[in-house]
Formats: sequence, structure tokens, C-alpha cells
Amino acid sequence: MFKTEKKLVGWHIVLALSSLSIGAFFGPLQAWEHAGWNLYPAMQPYIASYYQGLTLHGILNALVFTTFFITGFLTYVVATSLDRPMRYPKLSWAGFFTMVVGLLLAAVPLLLNLASVLYTMYPPMMAPWYFYVGMTVFVVGSWMSGWSMMITFATWRKDNPGATPPFQAFASVITMVLWQICTLGIAAEMLILVIPWALGLVPGIDVQLARTLFWFTGHPLVYFWLLPAYVSWYGMMPKQADGKLFSDTMARFAFWLFLLLSTPIGFHHQYVDPGVPAGWKYLHAILTYAVFFPSLLTAFNVAASLEYGGRQRGGKGLLGWIKKLPWGDPSYTAQNLAMIIFILGGAGGVINASYNVNLVIHNTAWVPGHFHLTVGTAVTFSFMGIMYWLVPHLTGKAIQRRVALWQAWLWAAGMLIFSRGLHWIGLLGAPRRTMLGVAIDNYGTGEWQVASMMTGVGGTILLISGLLFFYVIIHGAFFSKEEVVVEIPFAEPLTDEVVPAWLNNWKPWLIAVFALIIIAYAPMIINLVTDGAAFSPGFVVWK
Repeated sequence: MFKTEKKLVGWHIVLALSSLSIGAFFGPLQAWEHAGWNLYPAMQPYIASYYQGLTLHGILNALVFTTFFITGFLTYVVATSLDRPMRYPKLSWAGFFTMVVGLLLAAVPLLLNLASVLYTMYPPMMAPWYFYVGMTVFVVGSWMSGWSMMITFATWRKDNPGATPPFQAFASVITMVLWQICTLGIAAEMLILVIPWALGLVPGIDVQLARTLFWFTGHPLVYFWLLPAYVSWYGMMPKQADGKLFSDTMARFAFWLFLLLSTPIGFHHQYVDPGVPAGWKYLHAILTYAVFFPSLLTAFNVAASLEYGGRQRGGKGLLGWIKKLPWGDPSYTAQNLAMIIFILGGAGGVINASYNVNLVIHNTAWVPGHFHLTVGTAVTFSFMGIMYWLVPHLTGKAIQRRVALWQAWLWAAGMLIFSRGLHWIGLLGAPRRTMLGVAIDNYGTGEWQVASMMTGVGGTILLISGLLFFYVIIHGAFFSKEEVVVEIPFAEPLTDEVVPAWLNNWKPWLIAVFALIIIAYAPMIINLVTDGAAFSPGFVVWK
């Protein structure tokens, strides 16, 4: 059973890891550049510049790797937790191949240094039209995978009237619904503004409107990355720890709140933009703080679930249960360390969301220091941990657990050092998206040099950890001779909770989601459309 779904997730993992292998290569290069060890000149003509490497790192890691892994993983979770194959597997395959076509279209200009517009793709920097078309096609492919999951979920509900769907399937579909909604912003930016501009059909582009539509998607994208990790933290890790999900009802409520609150908060990325009135920034700041609430629910619920598991394993006293958790399991250890480090990332997020404090660190190296704790750790590190059980489950071959454990602890140590350096140098005023080595050598104080050296050391440790990760996965999938049976670690609720009907009713929640988006965005977008003008031509600034 689930033969098709296993092939689907397998191919998604192959493409995800292929993208990660290229994108992650540039991370240490950027860290070393900050430390004064600039290797980019020695790599020409293969890599034209620091900025081409930075673009490849951001797009391949944060967009391509994550989306391939998420759509494959969640497809498998929906099917297996509902205990039924996908209703229309051809739609899932069509989504996968559409994503591949989009990736190939976008990859060509990226690799030829024709589209070094960085992760945000901000106009008026202009890439070739087929780069933007490729990224748009890639997103459409992910939509198709989401439609397949939603149809399968809806079919299950129709066949089981009044029944409560498994949390894992419910949370997975919520994640894909969030993706469908939040990407409407960047879809509008591409189709209405950027692609006609790149094709030369219009003489210029409204930069402010384009930025606003980008951040309509940009911050909810963080929750598209995070929620699959939460699916595992809530619905799988407790099982790995011999525990159960502490509160199924609370978990579902948290996911609804993430869907409701994650999209109408984009203006907190535009605090310094002059075209957005302070009132709208203030509203989005309030909504950004509101989204911390489901994060706190998650922290409590997951910790309680793991504590129950630790006590079931013999843990005593106030904290004795912690050492009884399965720290010898690399899948569990990677995800637990990811959760712990994410606490630091969440604390930094409070600063980013604060209108006045944000002005101190806006567009400094602090920001990549923050999102390497969130995307680079809570997300990527958790996905690594998931693959430590998922790949053996799919292949029937064991991985080298001891090497995987070393990889996990090295990633945690390297990321803490690397991110600490970026936070520190950001507080000293170092800008983000900028080559820093020359500036630090010529103008930096002793503090700048120590902080930048930390990024180089941390990046080196991360490179070693990344190489170990690929070794573990490739060896386990293709060279391991030890056969193993790994079951999907679906966690059961601690008690036989009766989930309230309002948590199973999608209609009012979706109405509330669109109503809040309209309130938070519609007046400002209408104002930008009516008062703005397409005024900027395109520029190529990276050659």
C-alpha cells in the first residue's frame, strides 16, 4: 500500500536534497567572506561574484529545497494518516513535474549570473523574464500538490461524516491552505507587475507596490516552512519519545490561529518604507505580536508531550525526565535541538517585530542571524531529523546512527556560533546582503573582527555537519546493507478528547482569514494602485 506515495516523496526528497547540496555550498563561502577569507575570486569564472552565490544560496535553500521537501512529506503524511491513497495521484505527479519545469527555467539564468537579484527579487533589479516565469511555474506546481492533498482530505471527510480527522492530516492540509493563500501576493506581483516589465511590455515598475505584494507572501512563507516541522513536533516526536500528544484540541486551535494570523503581518518588514503610513505599520505590528500566541501554545503543548514521554521512560523529579528522552536517536535529537535553538530565534523575532527597536537592527547582519536560527535551524534542521526516519522507512535500509548524532550536535554548535557572530556584528552596524570582509579589514573595530571571525568558524562547522548529513543519507539510501523496518511515528492523543465542532468547521475560519487580510491590506494596496505609477526602469547592478 502507498507505493505511489512512496515514489512521490522519494522523488521530492531527491530534488530537495539536490537543490540543498548546491545552495548550501555557498553558505560557508559567505561566512568565510565575512571573516576575511574571500574565496570568490579564486572560483571565477564558475561563480561570478558574492552576490550570485548569495542569490543561489537564498533561492535554492529557502524556496526550492523547502518547497520540494514540504510538498512531498505532507503528501505522504496526508495519505498515511488518513490510511488511504491519494484521491488523484496523477495530480500530485503533475504538480511535481510542474515544479521541476519551473526550477529548470529559473535555474538557467541563476547559474549564468543573469538573475542575481537576491532572495527577495526586489525591483528595480531586473532578471530575464524566464527567471520570473520559472519561479511562478514552480509555485503553481506546489499549488497542484496542495490541491491533491485537499481533495483527498475532503473525500475522507465525505466518507466519514462527523468524524474528526487525524491531527497529522488536518495540520498538513492547513499548511497547504496557508500556502495557497499567502502566495497570492507574489503571484500578483509576478503576473501583473514583474513579468510584463521584464518582457518590456511596460516601461517601468512601481517598486513600492511590488515590495508590498512580495511581503504579503514573504512572512507567511516562514510559517509554510515552520508548520511541517510543527506537524512532526506535535504529531510524531512524542511517539519517538514513547509519549503522546498532550492536547489534540490545543494543537488544532494553534494551527487555526497560524492560518488566521500569519498573512496580514507583512508591513512589519517595511517599517522603514516611506510609502506605507505609520498606522498600517502599527496594525501589522499588533498582528505580528498576536501570532506569537499560537507559538507559545506550541511550546507548552510539545514540551508537555515530551515530558510525558520522558516520565513514561522512567524520568523522575522536576527535570529528570529530560535525560530519559531518546537522545541516542538522531531523528529525535536533531528535532529537539532545533526546537531549543528556535527559542532564541523566537526571542529575536520579538525584536524584529517591534516598530521602534527594529529600527536599530533593520537591514543589518542581525536579520540573517535571526533567520538562520529559524529557517536554517527550526526548519532545515528539523527536516534533517525527519529524513533520519523517513529515508530508512522508504528504503528499508538503516542509516549510520552514530554519524548522524555527530552531525546533529555539530549543526547545533555551528549554528549557535555562526548566528551569534551575525547578531553581534549586526548590532555593531554591519549591513546585510553586503560583502563585509574588506570593510571589516579597513574600518572595523576589534569587536567587528571578533564577531565576523565567529561567522567564519561557525560556517566551517556547519559545512562539516552538512557533509556528514549528505553522507548519512546517501550511504543509507544506496550503500547500507543493514535492513530495517521503520514505522511512521504517528503520536496518539494523551486522552480521548472530543474535539469541539468549531475546530472541525472550516467555513467560519476561512471567512475570518480573508476578512482579516482584506482589513489589513486592501485599503493600502488600493491606495498604492491608485496613487502610484510605474516609474522605474530595470537595472542590472551585479555584473
